[in-house]
Amino acid sequence: TYSEYQAGFDASWELDLFGANRRGVEAARYGLNASQEELRSTLLTLVGDVASYYTQARGYQARIALARRSAASQRQTAELTRTMAQAGTATAADVAKAMGQAASTEAAVPTLEASYTQAVHRLAVLAGRPPASLNERLKRVAPIPAPRLPMPTGIPADLLLSRPDLRMAERQYAQYTAKIGQAEAARYPSVSLTGDISTAALKLGDLGKNSSIGWSFGPTLSVPLFNAGQLQAAVEFAKAQRDQYFIAYRSSVLTALEDVENALVLLSQERIRIAKLASSAKSYGEAASLEGSLYKAGETSLLDVLDAQRSLYSAEDSLLQSRVLLATNYIALNKALGGGWDGAVDSAKPEIVDVKAGPRLASKPAS
Repeated sequence: TYSEYQAGFDASWELDLFGANRRGVEAARYGLNASQEELRSTLLTLVGDVASYYTQARGYQARIALARRSAASQRQTAELTRTMAQAGTATAADVAKAMGQAASTEAAVPTLEASYTQAVHRLAVLAGRPPASLNERLKRVAPIPAPRLPMPTGIPADLLLSRPDLRMAERQYAQYTAKIGQAEAARYPSVSLTGDISTAALKLGDLGKNSSIGWSFGPTLSVPLFNAGQLQAAVEFAKAQRDQYFIAYRSSVLTALEDVENALVLLSQERIRIAKLASSAKSYGEAASLEGSLYKAGETSLLDVLDAQRSLYSAEDSLLQSRVLLATNYIALNKALGGGWDGAVDSAKPEIVDVKAGPRLASKPAS
């Protein structure tokens, strides 16, 4: 018996004559970019959902407090009516009506409490925590978030390029465009340089001697002779994929424009609505106060008082809901713009998305 020691090394380098490797690197890089933008899109959705559910939770808190205040005021009216009934200036039916309205207002509290709890639970889950983990932290009442930025008259269309879903679609389109180059290059001959070096000896110390070393080096030519049809079909398939992702990219652009326009319109109209509701709530508040004073003086009926209190509660509740919608629509606008808008509009950019006219060229101011 004898022992033989061997060692060797081989390497191969393919000449990128027709750009197959280069296009493959491009496709891989664009694919990586698309995956990164997909992650950004997920994070943007997460942040938007957190902001929306937080706004809803604060809105439910405000509505719960309003319902309790209104019910307490209506209870006071019911007690006053009871006192008047004992004095003979009101009837038992009046007392029952007043008590019934107070109870009806109080009945809204459990439903609002349930909705508030669900919003807080959803917030906790979005934060990666158990559902009840934020109950104590959010228990203290805080105001409904209010947008601070002025309402824009137009937004540069190129801001849409910050949307991660749009950037992802563009990168995917570029990725599959590069794959066409890969498929085209595969139709042509390829040349690779291959070399190896090896050594073998009966003694370990003889491995480095010239007599034990052997090597080889030479080019390898590969010509696609018998699968040309298959390779041509691969090119057509790559082009079809490219076209598919181009359509997806175009659809993403149109969807982005739609999202921004819808968010702008909703935000604009909700601002108008909230102003009207604020005026309505103020007027109903004055009416309820006057009706209460007149009722104490015996100069108006209980039905007028109850109607004024009911109208006031409805107007104030609608105002709170509108404030939640305003904040939610503002969040939706920022999501539609990719989360990167700071309210500044560059007037040097002619392409804008207008709240009423949609995508158009901005008219230049007269010099």
